[in-house]
Amino acid sequence: MDKFIHNLNLGAKGLWFPLTVSILLAITALLIPKKNISWKEMYITFGIVGLGTWISDSIIARAFDLIDLGDPIRTGIGDILSYTFIPTSIAILFLNYFTKENKWRLTILFTVLSFMIDTGMIYFGYMKYKGWNTAFSLIVFIIAFSFLLPIHLKIIRR
Repeated sequence: MDKFIHNLNLGAKGLWFPLTVSILLAITALLIPKKNISWKEMYITFGIVGLGTWISDSIIARAFDLIDLGDPIRTGIGDILSYTFIPTSIAILFLNYFTKENKWRLTILFTVLSFMIDTGMIYFGYMKYKGWNTAFSLIVFIIAFSFLLPIHLKIIRR
């Protein structure tokens, strides 16, 4: 049990930030009234975006070692919650309000929100860039919100 608690990396600098953001976003995504996304679409989005996030983590943070979250050796509770709930909840919230008419307004809004979370992770010391930079993150956010998530929604609605 001691090893399990040790591996949670509860002493990581800035751990409170990803924990707080993860919990708040997950609760918000679950409790907001569903406008443009059904529970089934939310469920599928959670699985697809979650899988994509974990694969991205494996490539960017593990294989290429471009980012460190918490302890670079262990995958602690902050890493698990950050990769599981932050991107999936943001994607669900984005798709809940997404229409063709507000696509670019939402893309900008959610890019700014994602950028603020990314910056907060760095500012509070939980995340460190090692070859990655903010410009790469912004490009990824814009591609995800303007292209990938709308295509994802179109595919799951077929």
